[in-house]
Amino acid sequence: MSKTQAIIDDIRPADRQAWQRLWDANNLGHKNEVVSNETWRRLLDPASPVKGLVARLDGQLAGLVHYIIHPVTGHIEPVAYMQDLFVDPAFRRKGIARTLVLHLAELGRRNKWVRLYWLAEAKNGEAQALYRHLGAKLDFSLYVLPLH
Repeated sequence: MSKTQAIIDDIRPADRQAWQRLWDANNLGHKNEVVSNETWRRLLDPASPVKGLVARLDGQLAGLVHYIIHPVTGHIEPVAYMQDLFVDPAFRRKGIARTLVLHLAELGRRNKWVRLYWLAEAKNGEAQALYRHLGAKLDFSLYVLPLH
């Protein structure tokens, strides 16, 4: 596996078009302009708990990670939920996803977050292989109750 040094950076207003391409691919073609616009607004709003980082490589956005900082019971310090992690297929197998997660974890250490956590589809073998080396798998079941 060839590793390339990606630059991890905050999302900038000028990134909209490239971000949109990655965002749409991350959502498997399910496009919702209202949701995309609101997500973009939240990512750029310093007061929003929704944050994002991008990986820049060879002058292009190669990947993204979105995360949500929130309080929890049992701790004073916040936690971060990594909601989206996506790398452009043209840039995969270069260690970009790992670099994004490790950069986010370091950001959390500097900001005194209690933990970084995420969900991954059980059938996503590539994600599972990466996450096995980065985090501890907990034996919980996730249940969702749609409210509308």
